[in-house]
Amino acid sequence: MRPTFRQLQYFVAVANQSAFGAAAQELAVSQPSLSKQLATMEAELGISLFERTSRRVQLTPMGEILLPRARAILRDLEEFRSLSRNADGKLNLRLNIGVLPSVGAYYMPLATRRLHASFPDLRLAVQEGATRDLLNHLREGRLDAVIGSPTESPEFHTRPLFTETLWICAAADDPLSSSDGPVTLADLAAKPLLSLSPGYQLTEIVERLAALAGTQVSRDYQGASLDAVRQMAVMGAGVAVLPSLYALGEAIRDPDFILRRLDHPEARHEIALHWRRTSPMNSAFEKLTTALVAVKEEIRAARGAAEFALQ
Repeated sequence: MRPTFRQLQYFVAVANQSAFGAAAQELAVSQPSLSKQLATMEAELGISLFERTSRRVQLTPMGEILLPRARAILRDLEEFRSLSRNADGKLNLRLNIGVLPSVGAYYMPLATRRLHASFPDLRLAVQEGATRDLLNHLREGRLDAVIGSPTESPEFHTRPLFTETLWICAAADDPLSSSDGPVTLADLAAKPLLSLSPGYQLTEIVERLAALAGTQVSRDYQGASLDAVRQMAVMGAGVAVLPSLYALGEAIRDPDFILRRLDHPEARHEIALHWRRTSPMNSAFEKLTTALVAVKEEIRAARGAAEFALQ
């Protein structure tokens, strides 16, 4: 017998989670049912997919070989379903979207509402992470699209969505916090800059700006979130460099949040939509691009007054 869709789905889930219990929870099935299906699959194929111990579950060499094929089959089946649901061009889809943390928190809530109003049958499942990791998931078929930093990989279609300006914040007693208006790189000389941990393109941009300013990105204080980076700056650990989605969103929420725009041509963070070139849903993603650009224009208009006040 050939493996069923469900068996392949269980196989990939256990491989992703390295645990039967977590995989069963993710798929909303009982662990005994999942284990039985995989045991049946192994028996029918005459191979072992997993090495099971009391502490962990790991793929056998044959499991490692078959996993990419299983992911590709599931991806193709999901795209087949999505394409059939979108035959009328109305975005009747369920899409797994990977997004940067700032995009997830400060862009997707409004985007989801606006997209639902325009495309009632569109469903988005959102996963946050660094662009590099999200693109790996997209490559493997675990995501349908990614909203993140640009990539030159020929594997993906890329469409620009918007550009974030970069802003700085520092401790209340830092001279940088006693003025408003744009700040230059010369103002940051000898001041350690704070950013996210390595792996985010934002951090790479901050490192380039630090070199131009004659300073460096602090290796002692690297945040796992933009909130953490901001708090480290407030405590005097350095100067935080923050993207505008986060910075202006927080400035509107907290009037006491002191921000200054970083005035330099390279103080920009480009955001784009990526999807696989092999995807049969190009027209749907092009339509999604147009809708997402419109959402950012709405956010820009809503924040225009706040940004003008901070200039």
